[in-house]
Amino acid sequence: MPEAPILFEHLKPLPQPEVGLAVLGCPIQHSISPQIHGAALKVLSGQDSKFSSWHYQKIEVHPQSLAHALPILADFGFRGLNLTIPHKVDVLPLLSSVEDRARTMGAVNTLSWEKEGWRGYNTDGVGLSRAIEVEFNRPLRDFNVLVLGAGGAARAAVAQSILDGCAQVAVYNRSLDRAKQLYDALINYDLKHDLLVLESFLNPFADSNLPLLMINATSVGLRKGDPPPVDITRIKGNVYLYDMVYNPPVTPLMLAGIERGYPVANGLGMLVGQAARSLEIWSGRDVSLSVMKQAAESAIS
Repeated sequence: MPEAPILFEHLKPLPQPEVGLAVLGCPIQHSISPQIHGAALKVLSGQDSKFSSWHYQKIEVHPQSLAHALPILADFGFRGLNLTIPHKVDVLPLLSSVEDRARTMGAVNTLSWEKEGWRGYNTDGVGLSRAIEVEFNRPLRDFNVLVLGAGGAARAAVAQSILDGCAQVAVYNRSLDRAKQLYDALINYDLKHDLLVLESFLNPFADSNLPLLMINATSVGLRKGDPPPVDITRIKGNVYLYDMVYNPPVTPLMLAGIERGYPVANGLGMLVGQAARSLEIWSGRDVSLSVMKQAAESAIS
């Protein structure tokens, strides 16, 4: 069972010379990011003693408190932050600067404190692309892609699919208005692609020779008793399922896919890949991907 998160309201300033790193979300109980980053920081501290004062934790921050929390976290000694549901999009207007990739994706999952304030990055897309190739032994560009969801994680998945050269990409969300907002945001960032926004759940690429990769970028599956986010019996053909949820390690969507004989994978590989890139940004050092993966697998098991 992951350790309980710290509530932002209970947070205290860090003593000098400690450097704070954290993941912010709501809910955040499920996160194993502290174990993953902690393992890598242990290796870094063996190489350079300054990293022995770097510590990573998870902090529950409600959406309405994010704008209030960010400057306080900086004052309290935090210098690197990861963001998860529901903060990846809402944080954008709160930042002093945003890297081009994150601006293109319209979502941020990594913050680094600089002289001017918090700078935003997106490491989700690279993490997803690498994970797909590892898990399914074929690159992301070899699939048609159907993304479930319309939040920050979905934006990253859609944008990365387009940037990697996927022939056809679609998005489905139960709220059609939010799906259209995702479409509008990506068009505003000059992603030239015929992105489909689906009004109902189906496979819009059924006549294609390429396999369909369906990516769950919603939070459905995090909570015990969640049903699958969609009824996959309505999807036919050569289908692969990737669920960004990694805890539990076998999600309701994955179970439904296994029953139908589809290749499935959870979001652990993506989590490790994006985490490694985040720590590289904060530390300026290469980090051990294998150590982080081992820590993730141990935390899940």
